[in-house]
Amino acid sequence: MVEHIRKYNLYICALLFVETFIIIAVFYKPYKKKIAPLTIEQQLALNNQKNIAVNYSEANSNPKPISLIEKNIVESGLVNIIELDASIVVKLKYSSTDNFTGTDLYGNLEKAYLQKTVAEKLVLANIYLKERFPFYSILVFDAVRPLSVQEKMWQLAKLPEGAKSLYLSRPSEHSIHNYGAAVDVSLINEEGWEIDMGTPYDYFGELGFPANENKMIEQGKLTYRQIENRKLLREVMYKAGFTGIETEWWHFNACGRNEAKEKYPLIN
Repeated sequence: MVEHIRKYNLYICALLFVETFIIIAVFYKPYKKKIAPLTIEQQLALNNQKNIAVNYSEANSNPKPISLIEKNIVESGLVNIIELDASIVVKLKYSSTDNFTGTDLYGNLEKAYLQKTVAEKLVLANIYLKERFPFYSILVFDAVRPLSVQEKMWQLAKLPEGAKSLYLSRPSEHSIHNYGAAVDVSLINEEGWEIDMGTPYDYFGELGFPANENKMIEQGKLTYRQIENRKLLREVMYKAGFTGIETEWWHFNACGRNEAKEKYPLIN
C-alpha cells in the first residue's frame, strides 16, 4: 500500500512539473528593451563611420592610377558616392563597352561622383528603399559626366538628328550630368540581380518612357510588375528630393539645368 502511494505521489509530481514547464514555455516572454529607430541624421552618421574602414582598406589595396578625368572631378569638390554609403552599388556603363556607343568613354574612372548635396540625397533614397526592402540597393549606372564625354556621346549616338535630343542634351546646352547634379539609377538585390524594369539602361524607344507606361501595359509590352518596380524606384528618389523625366525611367535630376549652372561648376 505504501509503495502504491509513493508511486502515485511521484506520478503527481511529474505531472505538475510537465504542466509547469508547458505554462512557462507558452506564456513566458523575456523582457526586451525597445530600441527607437535611427533618425535619418543618425543613419547617415552611422553609414559614414562604417565606410571609414571600408574606404581606408580600399585605398591601401592595389590602388589604380587616377585618370585626368577623375583628378579634375575630385579637384572640383565632388564626392565619391561610396564614401557616403557603401551599400549603394556602382556599375558605370560608360566605363565599359556595354553602352549604346560600344566604347569605353571613362577609361580608369570606375567611381561615381556627385556634388555633395546631391550624393546625400541619393543616400537618403537608398535609406528609404531599405526601410521597405532591406534586400534592395540603389544601382548607379552614371553620375557626373564630363562635358568632354558628353561631346563624344553626341557624336557617337547613331540616331536621327531630331531624335538625339530626346535622350541626350546637346553639348552646347550642357547636361545636368555635366554639373554632377543628375544620376542614372536602377535597383539591385542582395544577390546581385538587377530588378526588371522592362528595358535595359539607355533603351532608345517608347518602352523606356515613364510617360507612356499605361499605354505600354495596355499593348502588353510591359507587365504590371515591371511598372511597379519603376514606381518603387521613382517613389524613393522623389522622396529624397529628385525629379524624373518623361523619356528615361532611369534618369533623375537633383535640380533644374539653370539652377545647376548657378550653383555648381561645369565639369570638363
